[in-house]
Amino acid sequence: MKILVCVKQVTSGEINPFDACALECALRIPDAEITVLSMGRPNVENLLRSLTRLGNVNGILLSDTAFAGADTLATGYALSLAAKKVDPDLIICGRQTVDGDTAQTGSVLAKMMGFPVITNVMSIDNLSDNEISCTTRLGEEKTILPAVITVERINELRFPSIRSKAKDITVWNADDIGADKSCCGILGSPTKVVKSFENESGKRRCKFIEPSELKNVIAEGLKKDKAAEHRIISEKKLKNVWIIGEEPREMAETVSDDITVIERADADTLIAKIKEGQPDFVLWPGDIWARRTAPIVSAALMTGLCADCTALETDGEELFMYRPAFSGNIIAKIRCVTKPCMATVRTAAAEMSDLMLGLGKGVKDIYPEALKFADYLGAEPVASRALVDTGLAPYSHQVGITGKIVSPKVYVAAGISGAVHHIVGMQQSGTIIAINPDKSAPIFDYCDYGIVAKLEDLF
Repeated sequence: MKILVCVKQVTSGEINPFDACALECALRIPDAEITVLSMGRPNVENLLRSLTRLGNVNGILLSDTAFAGADTLATGYALSLAAKKVDPDLIICGRQTVDGDTAQTGSVLAKMMGFPVITNVMSIDNLSDNEISCTTRLGEEKTILPAVITVERINELRFPSIRSKAKDITVWNADDIGADKSCCGILGSPTKVVKSFENESGKRRCKFIEPSELKNVIAEGLKKDKAAEHRIISEKKLKNVWIIGEEPREMAETVSDDITVIERADADTLIAKIKEGQPDFVLWPGDIWARRTAPIVSAALMTGLCADCTALETDGEELFMYRPAFSGNIIAKIRCVTKPCMATVRTAAAEMSDLMLGLGKGVKDIYPEALKFADYLGAEPVASRALVDTGLAPYSHQVGITGKIVSPKVYVAAGISGAVHHIVGMQQSGTIIAINPDKSAPIFDYCDYGIVAKLEDLF
């Protein structure tokens, strides 16, 4: 079986962690003929050479100044032309990159290849010559081959054997893949970064309290309505704005009074409706379904799509979209030069509880006791990525930029350091309480109340 794995070298110089998982999935498929494909500067060849030491792996690098500055649409276009030359039975991508965080490229690539796509794969359960079955974050899914799948952080990439040798890398430029240079790089990118700045959103003024005060503070927080997230309300408004489902309405109302609701449907149905209705702007929810479907629609319409927007603003003519990047450390202000301008917007998951206990790596040694403490509080347990990566907490509990977004009335963070990629997942909560033995921990900059203690001190 011919398998193509799309990989990216991130700013650290290493393979993107999600793409590493994708490559490991391919390596576990018996008798697979694997090609790793990347687009980047000439020095990415060194990364690809190291990956060829892992087994029956060859490498292809797309490198040309014409590819520079590509957004997901232009990236998907170039990758698709290269992929057609390889002619794989299966394409495996990581769910997203840790610097771009869009989770769009896999779906865009699938549409441009004419392949079905399965996203958010947790495991490959069965693979035959003509079908693949996977467990995803949405449940069991299967499709015919050839296909594209995108995988979560579900494994660890193996190390090469000591005696393995690196292979030479094939380097293709735009002419080698027959690319229209006007569709590549910055020329072919509908979305443009206007500016970027350090992300300081979500910061609060912390009041330190004693452990004995925790239950009273929780009780007071549960009595309050959830604090509304601060939104930028633009004075001038856009016209002809569509929203897919009701979830994006609150965000849409910050920039428009002329909103049309379109019910969720399959990608082909939505493509036809948008072509017929010709909206100027289309806003999608930020859930798994939309993150899979919206890129397919954008690729079909050859229009821009900004992912995971936390705020919108307008001058009455143009839509400006704000989104986190680089694991939430940077906020980028983005505009789109094509119509319809599309965006997925940050919406909170539907919680089962108004009270959540977020558990971090700091409680890994007492995790069973921490779950009992959650029961004692009447809280729904969730987790940071660091704790999930230990294998203790399930991925379904993960909160943050690579997990889910939550906004309970009260969020208690225990043993969580305060990394931005977790903060962006819970900063919409009403009252936030942090429990950490280190008074200088960053988490205290993002909470209303702080308790300087270990969680076990509260049992």
